[in-house]
Amino acid sequence: MKSVNYAFLGSEDVAATLGKKGTRTDLSLFDRKEADTIRTWVVPHTFPEKIQPLLQAINLAEHIILHVESLDRYLGEQVMVLDMLGMRSGILSHTHGVDRQTLLKAVRGTVVQDYTLTDTKDLRQECMRRVSAMTEGPGRVVTDHSFDVHGVGTVILGKVISGTIHRHDTMQILPSGLEVVVKSIQMHGTVVESASSPARVGLALKGVKPDDIPRGSILCHMDDVIPVRDTIRLDYNATPFYKGRTDRGQMCLASVGLQVVPGTITSDTEPLLVSLGRPLACDDGQTVTILRPDSDSVRISGSGTII
Repeated sequence: MKSVNYAFLGSEDVAATLGKKGTRTDLSLFDRKEADTIRTWVVPHTFPEKIQPLLQAINLAEHIILHVESLDRYLGEQVMVLDMLGMRSGILSHTHGVDRQTLLKAVRGTVVQDYTLTDTKDLRQECMRRVSAMTEGPGRVVTDHSFDVHGVGTVILGKVISGTIHRHDTMQILPSGLEVVVKSIQMHGTVVESASSPARVGLALKGVKPDDIPRGSILCHMDDVIPVRDTIRLDYNATPFYKGRTDRGQMCLASVGLQVVPGTITSDTEPLLVSLGRPLACDDGQTVTILRPDSDSVRISGSGTII
C-alpha cells in the first residue's frame, strides 16, 4: 500500500471533509483509503495556544495544506516554520473573509509562494493528485502516540521515515536505547508483513511499556547509528521577526523532528551551543528550531543545522 501524509494547518472542520476522524490528542488525525493509497491529514488543533504541535504535525508530513482563516501573527508563525523546514510541496487555500492579494503578498519570498492556490471546495481533488516517494536508508519509525491495548500490549502509532521495517524485527528505541521486537504491523487496520516509508503504521511491540516511548522516539535497527546528544551545536540563523535576544543562560525549547526538549543557551557566539534538559536522537545536518513559548510576539527565535 502507498501512503501520502499531509499537515493540515487550519480548521478541523475542513480537514474532516477530507478523511475519517481517528486519533485525537493535541494532534488530530484524519485518513482515507482509496484503492491502494492511504492518505492522512494531521491537524495541530491546539495551535496557536501551543506551538509545539505545529512543528510536530509538519514533521509528520510530506505535503502541507495551509488553509488561512485570518491574516495574523499566527499565520506568520506557520509560514516561518514552513520556510525554516523547507516544506516546498503544499496547497494554499483561504476562507472568503481573507483577501487573496493581501495573502499572496504576505507569503511572498517564502516557500509558501509556490504552493498550489486552491479553492476550499477543491482541496480533496487537489490532494488526490499528490504522491509521495520512498525515502531510502535504514528502516526508521518516528512515534507520535503510544498506548496499551488490552490483549495486545504496547502499541505505537507513527510514520516510517526511511527504509523498510518488517514484522519480527528486533529494534532499539532512541534516545532511551531500549530493545524491542515488532510483534505486528498494521496499516489502516490491515495487518501487513512489512511497511516502507512514508507509511503510517501501528506497531505492536514486545519489551516496553507505553511510557517508555514518548512522542518523537525513533525506532531503528540495532546496527543503525543515530547520535544521542546532551548538547547540540548549531549553524544558527536568528529570525528577524523575533523581538527578544538570544543570550547565554536563556531557557528555550529545542525542536527536531517530533522531539521537543527544554534547553539552555550555553554560548551565544557562532556556533550556537544549547545544553539539553533531556537527550535528543538526531543526525548531523538535521534542522533544529529554537522556540520561546512564553514570548509575547513570535515564539520562534531561529533555527539551525546540527554541526
